[in-house]
Amino acid sequence: MDDTLFDLPEVPSEQAVMARFRLGGDDFGESDQWSRVFDAERSLAAAVVAAGVGEVDGNEFGGGEVVIFAYGPDADALYRVMEPGLRALPFRPAHVVLRYGEPAEDVMSERIEL
Repeated sequence: MDDTLFDLPEVPSEQAVMARFRLGGDDFGESDQWSRVFDAERSLAAAVVAAGVGEVDGNEFGGGEVVIFAYGPDADALYRVMEPGLRALPFRPAHVVLRYGEPAEDVMSERIEL
């Protein structure tokens, strides 16, 4: 006997692109750095939506760094769309982590230096 009430489609796992940049100045960087990050984030968000590969979900400033977060069903496709804009930001050192699944200790990920 089948106990399934509904035959729902499988929900794809959410994958992620997390881009981390070292900033200058104090713990939260400098105001001109914020402007560049916000401009890049808007540009990245538009490109990601236009390509239909996910969404740019915001940023986090602190500890002398900024991280830009993006999510979608395919981290590789998401990164391909975002890569030119991420590489255009001048802050270094910088790297991107592609996470292939939901956050968990055993989820596969890849680190790419920018």
